Amino acid sequence: MNVIRSTVFYIGYFLAMLICGVLFLPPSPFLPLAHRYRLLNLYNHFIIAWFRLICGVRYEVHGRERLPDGPCVLLANHQCEWETVYLQLLKPPVCTVLKKELLNIPIFGWGLRLLHPIALDRSKPARAMKQVLTQGKQRLEEGLSVLIFPEGTRVEPGHRRRYNKSGAVIACRAGMPVVPVAHNAGERWPGRHWVKRPGRLTVVVGEPIETVGRSAEEVLAETEAWIEARLAEISEVPRPRDERQAAGGEAQPS
Repeated sequence: MNVIRSTVFYIGYFLAMLICGVLFLPPSPFLPLAHRYRLLNLYNHFIIAWFRLICGVRYEVHGRERLPDGPCVLLANHQCEWETVYLQLLKPPVCTVLKKELLNIPIFGWGLRLLHPIALDRSKPARAMKQVLTQGKQRLEEGLSVLIFPEGTRVEPGHRRRYNKSGAVIACRAGMPVVPVAHNAGERWPGRHWVKRPGRLTVVVGEPIETVGRSAEEVLAETEAWIEARLAEISEVPRPRDERQAAGGEAQPS
């Protein structure tokens, strides 16, 4: 049954991408950025609703009312594609830090280019770090929020990876709050398998973490502790007992 559901889901997924590409991409460059986000994010709204309808997923989203009125840095755990789609809708307009290879995907990547992402070459980590710090601060000052996955890559449910501090550094330099987000989307939309799984998908938005007068290390530690605590509450897959079970090495910004 899950195979059939997933097949139907992907038929709609690719048809929606094609239709939205034909209808929405041509006029988008001529629209103000805010209107461009609203138009192109219609695709995101469809995918989120289509996934729920076809794959038998029920959403529980807690804490949206905690989002600040102004721009912020959203730091979320990264398990699969779902959160990259949904979090674009959480506090638009939002600039996403991503790997530049995504911009080369036909239609999908073309749309991403129009949303002013920070596209990084992860083969050059020093340059990528400088780019994300510079452009991230610029985006915040322009009134956009910034979305960063501090683990740097997709991490399967039940695993951990050391968090990168670039998002916290951006927020501290700009004096903007960090908003932590935790979710268990990888349990419904596996990152390494195309078959989707029905069940509960929970998203929790935390209270904004103030950064003024605080170090990036302190802000990151508070953010990571909050996300990991929420994951332990909402995940069906047990979390690692301690950080020694996390994957080694500092994650690159993504």
